[in-house]
Amino acid sequence: MIVFLIILAALVGVGLPLYLLHRADERRAARKGGTDDADVAVEAPDATRDEPGAVDDTLPSGEDDEVCCGMHMTCEKDSLLADVSSTIEYFDDEELDRFAGRDADGYTPEEIEEFRDVLLTLLPADIAPWARSVQLRGITLPAEVREELLMIVAEARREQAQ
Repeated sequence: MIVFLIILAALVGVGLPLYLLHRADERRAARKGGTDDADVAVEAPDATRDEPGAVDDTLPSGEDDEVCCGMHMTCEKDSLLADVSSTIEYFDDEELDRFAGRDADGYTPEEIEEFRDVLLTLLPADIAPWARSVQLRGITLPAEVREELLMIVAEARREQAQ
């Protein structure tokens, strides 16, 4: 029982300062006009097509008459595929073409790991073009890999901003 209390005290002793530092960073980022992690997890990162490594995973809705809210750097209607060449570029990942047309939740753990292996072996500069390529090929990323992709892009954006 004493070991449990020591471990619990250590977790609280380390966790509480980390949480407070995280909250302070979020407030600082909000004052500077940046996005916090909660925004990144809920929606695609605010990205302009001119930024290297920027990814916006929204697809065109075809509703050109919809008014943009002005709360983002680019309108949410903007697409990852907008103003981008429709030429498909392969990143030594031709084996992923067999997943074209599958739902994001229809992958086995082995298939998810295959997507993850490709993502984690890409050069940082190739991540956004790979995401475009996958979309152009009609491949839906597994939810877990898509979240990892968005986190990698958000982290790259934060590093560029600093």
